[in-house]
Amino acid sequence: MLKDIFRRVFALIKKEFITIWKDPKSRGIIIMLPLMQLLIFSNAVTMEVNNIDVAVIDRDNSVESRELLSRFENSPRFRKFYYADTEQEFKKKLDTQKVQIGLYINNDFSKNIKAQKQTNISIFADGRQTNVASIASAYATQIISGYSAEVSQRQGASINLVVRNWYNPNLEYKWYILTIIVAMLSVVVTLILTSLSIARERELGTFDQLIVSPLSSTEILLGKTVPPLIIALCLTCFMSFLVVTFFHLPLKGSLILLIISIAIALLSIVGVGLFISSICKTQQQAILSVMTFMMPAMLLSGFISPIEDMPVFLQYLTYLNPVRFFMVLTRGIFLKGMGIEDVIINLIPLIIISCITLTLASKTFKRNLD
Repeated sequence: MLKDIFRRVFALIKKEFITIWKDPKSRGIIIMLPLMQLLIFSNAVTMEVNNIDVAVIDRDNSVESRELLSRFENSPRFRKFYYADTEQEFKKKLDTQKVQIGLYINNDFSKNIKAQKQTNISIFADGRQTNVASIASAYATQIISGYSAEVSQRQGASINLVVRNWYNPNLEYKWYILTIIVAMLSVVVTLILTSLSIARERELGTFDQLIVSPLSSTEILLGKTVPPLIIALCLTCFMSFLVVTFFHLPLKGSLILLIISIAIALLSIVGVGLFISSICKTQQQAILSVMTFMMPAMLLSGFISPIEDMPVFLQYLTYLNPVRFFMVLTRGIFLKGMGIEDVIINLIPLIIISCITLTLASKTFKRNLD
């Protein structure tokens, strides 16, 4: 029984690979399009900063430190301020991307100012978002420099500003954008391949042959799932190899965790693509549906602006978006060296989304067969 099922599914998988490879459009989509966009987007895509959230540790808690912090709070550039009591809490805010920068004021801040000595203030920026880090640091530097000039004129002291960029010390912009592009192109290719699979069968008139074949609806869906998943996984691994080799992007995390994360993330995208394909009658409808899904998915992924800056109802809506977690995983494993616990936290929503989308695709497909 299992042998017959395996033989039928394997035959369909083989047929899907042959169909994809013999179609010139499919070859162009899975080979030329991602590589061309990888080269173009890595140099052309730019980002813009709207709001900046800040984590603060004020060890001095003096009139001088509060005066400085009030200038940040009254600045239109900064939005929320999280006052941390410990270094662990401060670090967690940056690790989880709750804030874009952190301010650390030493306990001798006011003492050195009154003694007319130089005192230090540290700025910690999240280097995973290079554009945000550089602009936020520049705004903070401007405020602190203005305060330092007043203190120097009034009391003869000076403030030495120390800026540190975590996870991307030199703020290499390509490090950030390349991790996003790898995830984005993988999503696009997976969606296109899966959304066209069943719609192509209907358009070519071969869908009826699948219906009368010995294959069950579950076996047909399994055969439609595996080829796009394998192709997209291989393509994503190849793009990751390119960005590490030619763009010198460091892979600080585990390669095994990266591959597992990519596979599960792509499985959730396959479910979305199969659902689209099961409700579309033509390939043109499938392409339009993919474009309709992609725009909000990208906007709600945190790619353009931080999720924390979005309205609350949109923030909750992002939990249904597999692209959000896919981008967090690729960026985190590449640049931060994300550990297994953080990876699992982001994989759980992807697994749930995979189950939901594949179940919906299966039910829709079975209903159409009936």
